[in-house]
Amino acid sequence: MLSISRRVAASCVVSLAMMGPVFGVGQAQAADVGIDEENKVVTIGAFTPVTGPVPFYAILTHAAEAYYRNLNESGGINGWTVHYVTKDDGYDPARSVAVTRQMVEDDGIFALSASIGTATNVAVLPYAREVSLPVIGPIGGASQFFVEPNVFPLLPDYGWSAASNLDYAINALDFTKVALLWENDELGKSAKRGFDAYLADLGIEAAESVPFDVKTTSFSPHIRRVANSGAEAVILFGSNANLAAALKAADLQGVDVKWFAPFFTADPSTRRLAGDLLDGVYFSSWLLPVSSDAPEIAAYRESIATYYPDDPVGVFGLNGWSNAAIFHNGFEALLASGDELTRVNLIKALETLDGASVGGARGVSFKEGDHRGTRQEGIIQATADGFELVSDFTPYPSVVFDAATPN
Repeated sequence: MLSISRRVAASCVVSLAMMGPVFGVGQAQAADVGIDEENKVVTIGAFTPVTGPVPFYAILTHAAEAYYRNLNESGGINGWTVHYVTKDDGYDPARSVAVTRQMVEDDGIFALSASIGTATNVAVLPYAREVSLPVIGPIGGASQFFVEPNVFPLLPDYGWSAASNLDYAINALDFTKVALLWENDELGKSAKRGFDAYLADLGIEAAESVPFDVKTTSFSPHIRRVANSGAEAVILFGSNANLAAALKAADLQGVDVKWFAPFFTADPSTRRLAGDLLDGVYFSSWLLPVSSDAPEIAAYRESIATYYPDDPVGVFGLNGWSNAAIFHNGFEALLASGDELTRVNLIKALETLDGASVGGARGVSFKEGDHRGTRQEGIIQATADGFELVSDFTPYPSVVFDAATPN
């Protein structure tokens, strides 16, 4: 009987939240579901694949949980405690919708924070729109996220990152012949779009462009094409296993080029696969390196060691940690505004973030109608001692970034 009453109460409050935009943000609003003003507790949630095909993605959720545990033990958000609810969705989009509904109706969450997966987050969007639920820091890559009024993503479009790698290769290292090895799926195709667009803007042709399947283990034919092209540098967009295999194939064939790769491969797990061949590889990254002395990165390393000592410390976990930090920044801005603690006002507060440092990300901004949170990347290089930031964060090449500007 109690659970039925809670569900009815939650549904009533959700209905009021849906009325917020109708009556206008400026009018007086009662605090929303998930807000316990008496005890200063805000309840948020996430779906995560504890079971299913990718249980190792739970590392992302562990990092988000570690963020909130560390935050609460440090005094919370201006005295507010964050209650973080997580539910297993098995990486099944239909289950993601079901557990989100459960968290809204039974657990009374105020917002989603750092939920896992591209397809899973996309599947939840219609329900989130229906109940005006903020989706903050979805850990997935979909251009749809950039234009949804209640979605606040950190992960950039891979095309922007490919263009940033290319920009550094051409304008900082003075290379004129650059090849692209790209995973033949949406990840690689997105990278290729950015790579091609920026080259066209510069009036330069690609030295070579070679697709590969994500399961590729032998890159010998791909490297032969790179060698025959006369490329001075190669940008690879694929997994850390793909990068390691390509580096080994190039080493066996004696092909001496500079290598560039995406942020998620700037990780100790890639070092274990590639060994010393990783030394010197560049990575365009929206995250600081995990070995950085920045206080936020040090806090990430220390928190994982404390709360999840069996989890690896790497860019994978830092991704989860940083996406959790968006809610912290947004709720802090909401408290500072003095507005009622509603979902509508949380969205307003998040849209005031301008050039903010969020976890391991820098220069994060959200604007009404434009939720491309990450707007710049730095260049990391692998060294024998770890990963080093060798070029500070700079904006994405405008020809690529502005092509994604919402209409």
